Order: sequence, then structure tokens, then C-alpha cells
Amino acid sequence: MAQSLADLASARVRGILRYFPESSQAEREELRATARELLDVHGEGVLTVLPPIERVMWYLAAEGRAEDLVEVVRHQRRDPGAFLVAGARRPRLVLPGLRGLALPERIAALTRRDLPATAQLTSVGWRGDDLVWEGYAFVANLPRPSGRAVGRFAVLKNDETGRRIRLRMRRTRSEQATVASGQALHCYDHTGFEVVVSARRLRELAGRGAGQWFLQVGILGPGGIYGARVRQRDAGTAGHNQVRHLADGSRLVVGFTKNAVSITVQQPPVEVESCTVADGELRLVTRARSGAKVPTAVTVVEGDTRLDSPLTPLSGSPDAFRRHQSVFSLAQLAANDLPGTKTRQFKVTLRGADGRGQAALLAEGFTTSRHRLAPGRELAVHRDGPGRLVLATRAVRPVVDAMTVTGSGELVLEGTYPAEEVAGKKVILRHGTRFEEKELPVELADGRFTVRIKPEAAPQAHGPELPLCPGRWYLYFRDADAWDKSGDVPVTLRPEQVQELPMCFSGPQRAYTVDRRHFDRIFIEPERLLGPDEHGAYRQRMLCEVYFHEQRELPLRDAVLYMSLSGKQFSDSPRAVYEELVRRGVDVEHIWTQDGGLPEMPPGARVVGRGSREWYEALARSRYVVVNTTIGDWFVTRPGQRVVQTWHGTPLKKIGKDLLGTTKSNPAYIASLPHSYRQFDFVVSPNAYTTEIMRRAYSIEGEMLESGYPRNDVFHAPDRDARAARVRERLGLPEGKKVVLYAPTWREDQKHASKLYKLDLRIDLAAAQAELGHDHVLLFRKHPRVHDNVPGAGRGFVWDVTRYPDIADLYLVADVLVTDYSSAFFDFAHSGKPILFFTYDLEHYRDTLRGLYFDLTTRAPGPLLQTSEDLVKALRDVDAVEAEYREKYAQFIKDFCEPGDGLATARVVDRMLDGGPHAAAPTDG
Repeated sequence: MAQSLADLASARVRGILRYFPESSQAEREELRATARELLDVHGEGVLTVLPPIERVMWYLAAEGRAEDLVEVVRHQRRDPGAFLVAGARRPRLVLPGLRGLALPERIAALTRRDLPATAQLTSVGWRGDDLVWEGYAFVANLPRPSGRAVGRFAVLKNDETGRRIRLRMRRTRSEQATVASGQALHCYDHTGFEVVVSARRLRELAGRGAGQWFLQVGILGPGGIYGARVRQRDAGTAGHNQVRHLADGSRLVVGFTKNAVSITVQQPPVEVESCTVADGELRLVTRARSGAKVPTAVTVVEGDTRLDSPLTPLSGSPDAFRRHQSVFSLAQLAANDLPGTKTRQFKVTLRGADGRGQAALLAEGFTTSRHRLAPGRELAVHRDGPGRLVLATRAVRPVVDAMTVTGSGELVLEGTYPAEEVAGKKVILRHGTRFEEKELPVELADGRFTVRIKPEAAPQAHGPELPLCPGRWYLYFRDADAWDKSGDVPVTLRPEQVQELPMCFSGPQRAYTVDRRHFDRIFIEPERLLGPDEHGAYRQRMLCEVYFHEQRELPLRDAVLYMSLSGKQFSDSPRAVYEELVRRGVDVEHIWTQDGGLPEMPPGARVVGRGSREWYEALARSRYVVVNTTIGDWFVTRPGQRVVQTWHGTPLKKIGKDLLGTTKSNPAYIASLPHSYRQFDFVVSPNAYTTEIMRRAYSIEGEMLESGYPRNDVFHAPDRDARAARVRERLGLPEGKKVVLYAPTWREDQKHASKLYKLDLRIDLAAAQAELGHDHVLLFRKHPRVHDNVPGAGRGFVWDVTRYPDIADLYLVADVLVTDYSSAFFDFAHSGKPILFFTYDLEHYRDTLRGLYFDLTTRAPGPLLQTSEDLVKALRDVDAVEAEYREKYAQFIKDFCEPGDGLATARVVDRMLDGGPHAAAPTDG
């Protein structure tokens, strides 16, 4: 592959281009000289393999057109890869807002490669005997097909013969297309399609003989037709093969090949009719059509295990088929099947006398089954999506065979699970990416189970029932005393019933779908929280640029909008401000922001989803806004509105401008800081140390109120003991046990593929429980950015309190805090209780990952521990640790916990209301 100019340039030069608007004059000259030299040496061909906007950027860099390049880079940041297209026959790139940008034809001209077509299947089903495909198809940056009458078409193409069959294609509306495009410039709602393959056409395909036909979509665009194969979905019915048997013996596999939608016509001369188990043997029966060549043997292979059995004739067939039987010993199939072994899936092949094999395709009406082997293990006589026989030895699985929905929107799943297997197990509902878990009640009787799921009132540990957040939720059975999820047994659907999915139903508030993945793994998926006019980058841009500004023209309302950690919690200083306003009886409406995780929110407030129209309206019209994170560069404070930034920590880790020159530096973000902090009427600071750092690192030009954090007033409140007692009761903490709170920060270099952060667990929880479990409990509070299960949670020693609304409550019940580089210890120090630092990666975190503002080894108010054993030892002897660090602790409080008089919230609220319609009336003095 030819190298592009971006490939030839150094990482440093690429970095200058990425942050060109923030670059120095010397850096700009370095970029210009390098780009010019590379073009002179390698020719302009090194530009042609770049995406269009990158091509423009490098061209402008080589030409030294700095002002134009600044604007193009800023456009790329706002909406990467999006542009307008001019020219019906010879397409040319145009950037919105930069239509006058002068570019030579060789740079602005667009080729087919620059305008890739996307075609995505969203559903597949049957309308009587007609096959119906639905999806969307568009050419990137061309939101509407050219022309009116002949915009798009669909064909089935046989790659082997090249033959094409034109299909009827109806244009539909698809908001999914705009959302999936991931860009904010174009609306692709009108690019949906419905393709119907009639029963007559399906019979015609079968009549042409065996072969594979791919679904392709053609879109008329600049310079001709843009074509693409329609792609498979990653899950659900539109992501799985289906088999359709025709009257002439042909079978159609409506499904996918290499991620592309296809119809495969098969005319198998031999099929597997049945596969049964009796007397320690598995008996496989085939049927062959008249005149067909019959295989002579069946081969079963898994790893190094290979079993062969001849096919012998069966007499007395009641029809025109010839039947043969092959027999296998169960003992041989299960010879290497040990307890705890993962699923062993055998490939079944029918072999002829010449040794050639063919797939074991299943006849219409084939029935799957399961047969017990050793304790905890079973043989599954199964099938896959294309209708092939699958044999597998595996852990005994719970299998759903009935799905119903009650009138109140409760999903009821019933199925089989032998009584000897289900004993001592519980049912877990787990989110596929967030790894959040719900433990569900289960009814067991006579080898059957019943699970009732209330998706709008799902149980959570130590709190009220909450709705399931969007995403896929999977069901598992787990041993009640299991330490982690490693032994979970997935709940699957009986293969004969997979065609009943998707099943859609509605609750009182939202709609839900039951569907499948990996053929028979069922999941429950709530609809997304944002509506069709709110979801995705394009709708969010329209809400920001149009709706929000329309709402700003309407009068302010006496309301307070709160947002804690972007809507992830009802917590922190915004909560303290809310409770103070309620206590004072200030006559305002209280509105809380809630994100997609659907955290617990106060019952006395109105709740709005972050990014919803209600949220934008509240942000534009609320007289007061209280936040502890940034809002967004698009936000503008209006006259008469008070926006309070309470922030959420005392900096130990370097932040903002202080990261310049490190690998974590983001010059674009740093350049945006002055504007971001002009949005706030004042910024709250917990102490003089933080004031100095934040003003410098965040380029804060306005007022900073050094009031202390409202969230820390809880440590000084007269009712703190009563509040702690309520928290202990809510959590169900055992009396007489010491409470250890573990609250680590996240690690930027520990990520899941989904861009969520992993739990970097270095505590040996099993060993800790053995040493401390009889007189301690460990409350484990993951950072909001971390998504993983906590091993051992729910077994009496480890308590996962991540979903508990506010860590301040947990501080009150904790006897000791264990943390690392989290700002939690600055807050907890207000309590005067012991703090232990589990800093197993101090050098890496300090020197490579983030950098620290001060030497933790000399100023920490507790010991820095590197091993799990050291941590457990320190917890066991925490009184001695407390005595050893008493002087350092006292100095730490002087340095970082003043003001600490319990009046921070009052100071913040007084300042927020000062001079406004809700200010306290002056008293005569």
C-alpha cells in the first residue's frame, strides 16, 4: 500500500498539525517545512491516499496557509470527516463556513474512495411467505440520493455467475441512519429502505440450483452509481442466520457471509433427520433422497478427539427417503469432558467413500435435546443458525422455553433447569458493557424455574428499585457462594423458539426488546432514553445550536438545575446546595440531571435526562445552575442567570495547563479553559492550596469563592451521627464490625475495548476476608469511570457500594479509608479517622501516568503500602498506624481542610442568591 504523507511524517509533526490552532510560530514553521519537503521528495501522490479533509490540511500546511489551516483544523475537531459535496458529475469537497476556501482541483476533487457507501441491515422478517429486509443505505456526506425517480435500488448478485436479480425497494424513514453515521453535519433520516423478496422470487432462486446471492444496494450520486453490500447487525434477529425449507426439498439460508447479507440456496441430497440418546449411545439418523449418493460414515471432531462411525441402512422407511443410522458411544464423546471444562463443541461431518465431507444439515422438523452426563455436565444435541447439527458437552444450562409479558409490563421467563443443578444458585442480570449487576428473585419447582423481571423497577443492592439503563442485559445462574462471575452459567433460549424473537413490549414509561446473540443467548434491551429528535451527534448539534438558543429568548424561571458528575449521581456539593435550599424553603423548582446510567435521584425534584430537550430547556431558562463538572463549550450564561461551579476535588494529580509537555497534555482542551470558566459566576474552592492551583491550571479569570466544599459540611453537621445510623441501616451493615471504605481512582492505561476503564484490583480479597472477615467489612467504591465486577461482593465481607448515591454517606459510616491518588482522602481527613494509602504503582503513576503536585511520601497523613499483605496488616493494627501518623495528620488538616467549620454550604448559597430575587432580606442591626 502506498504511504501517505501522514505516514511519512514524525509523531511530533503530526502532533503539531493536530493542535495547529494552539501551536507556536516556530512549530508552524516546522510543520510547513516538513510538509513541503515530503511533498517535494515523494510527490503529491502521498496526499491522494489521505481522507479528504486530512488531504486539505496537509496541503495547506505545505503551502504555509496558516489562517486557513486553523479554520480547517477547528472544523475537523467539531465534526471529524464531515463535509459538503458540490458538483453533480465531478464532486468536489466544500467545508461548511469555508465555502470561499481556495483549493486546487487536485486537492478538492473527490473520488469514489472519498465517498464510501454504507448499507446496514436493521431487521429481517417474514410477511407471510415473503422475505422482508429493512435497513438504511447512504453515501458518506451525501444525505440524499441524487435524482427523484431513480434514487436507489437493490439487487441480489451471485458472485460465482455474476448474475443479478433486481428487487423491489421502498424508501423509508430511519433515524438510526443519522445516529449511526456518528457525524453532526448531515441528516440521513430519509435513507431507510425496505426490500421485499416475494415467495415467487424465492422459489425462482431455488429453481436456479445451489448458490449464494448477496444483497447489494445501489445509490445514484455524483458521477454515477455507488454500490455496497448490506452489512450484518452485531446482535439480534438481524444478526443471525435463518433457515427456510421449501416444498421441493430446497432450503434457503437467509443470513450472512463475511458480515454481508446473503441468501444461500442449498439442495442437500442427505439431511440429518434425528439425533437421539438411549442406553449410553447417541444414534444419528440421516435421510437421503431417491437417487442421491449416500455418505458412508459420520465423523465427530473436537480438538484432538476424533470419532468415526459407519452409516448403516435402516429398513421400513414409510416414504421415499432412504434412511441410515450411525451410533456413537456417549462414554467416548465424554472421555475428555472433566468437571469445570468449558464447552466442547464437536464438528459433525458426513463422509463419502472417497473421504470427502459435507456438512450435517438438519431436516425440517429436527428436534434438539439435552442429555445428562456426569454431575453438572450435559450433552447438547443442538443446531446453529444455518441449520447444521451441533454436538456439545458443556455445563448443564438453564433453558428458557416460555416468554410472556404481564399487563403491568413485567417480563416472565420460564424454563428448565434440573433441580440438582439449580440448588444453591441465584439469578444475575448483568449489563453487557457496564458490567452492572442485579440479583433477581427466582421461583424453582420440579426442575423448572421462573424469573420475573420488572424492567422499570429492578432491584439494586442497598437502595430503591430503579429502571434498567439502556444496553443489553444478559441472564445468568450463579452459585450463591461464588467468589466472582467466572462460574456463571448463561441462560439460553430453546433453539426451536429463536424465531419468536425479537419480542417487544412496553412498560409504563418505556419500551423494551427481548432478543438474542450467539444464536440462543437472550438479552433484554430497554429503548434508549433520548427520543428520535434528541439522539445522536446531529440531533445534539441541532439542540445546541437552535433549540437551546430559542429557549434562551424566553423568560427565566425560578428554578435550580443541578448536575453532579454530568448526571451520574445525586451527590457531592450540588446535593448539599440542594438540601440547603430545601431546608431554607427557597421558593424555586428543583431539577436534577440524570445520565444514561439512571442513578438514584431525590424524589422531591423533577428529573431530566442529560441531552434531552427538557434538559436544554432547563439549562437555558433556570435562574440558577449548580454543577461540579464542565457543561460544554457551546453553553453561554444568559443575563440574570447564576451558574455555580462547585468542582469536585482537591488536586493531587496534575490538571489542566500543568499537564503541558506531558503525554497527557491536550492543547486544544487547555486553550478552551478560559471560555469554559467564563461560563461560571464563581468557582468554589475547598482551600487556599486548591485556589492557587485551579486558578493557574484552569485559567480562571473570575471569582473563586474559598468557602470550603459544601460536600464536606457533613463531617461537621450536628446530625452526622443520626445520618450515619440511617446509612448503616440502609446498607444493612452488621453491628460490631469495623467498616473499611476502599475508594481508589481509575488508571488511564487500563481500558476495556469499549473505552471504559478496567478495575485495577491488586487487593487479595480472599486473603483479606480470611484475615479480617470476622470483625471487618470492606465497602468497595469504584470510581464512576470504572466498569467491572467486584469479586467477592455479596458474601458478607466485600460490599459493592458503587451505586450508592453519595460517597459522603459512606465516609460517615467508615472507620478507616483505604485509597490511593483519589481526592477522597482530602475530604475524609475532615473526619479525623485513619487513612491508608494502597499505592502499589506509585512510581508509574507519578512519573509516567499523571504526575503529582506534592511528594505523597512525605506529606501523606497515613502509610503508603505496596502489597496486599501490608495493607491487611495495617488494617489489623490500625490503632498503631493512627498513633504513628498523628502529627502528620494534624499538619495535613491545617494544609488542606481549612475552612472546615461546616458552613461552606451556607456561604455558597448566600453568594449564589446574593443580589437576586431569592436573596435573604436584610435584618436590622
